[in-house]
Amino acid sequence: MNLNIKAMAIAFGLVWGISIFVITWCIILLEGSSNTVTFIGKFYIGYSLTPAGSIIGFIWGLIDGAIGGALFGWLYNRFNN
Repeated sequence: MNLNIKAMAIAFGLVWGISIFVITWCIILLEGSSNTVTFIGKFYIGYSLTPAGSIIGFIWGLIDGAIGGALFGWLYNRFNN
């Protein structure tokens, strides 16, 4: 059985993007917004613990997760044969 690479990319992208968005808002609600550079901000250009940063993090997470999901689906299909 082969995986649908496009579906994997969309699913992984949405999960990772929404996770970054929700985690950012949890931190904002608990500790307040901050423009300090975080570990994720070193990789995702423009990301910060602000409302605008959560949207930027969602977009980066969507792209990053989609690439990871497509790669995972492709590797699974490649080794499954």
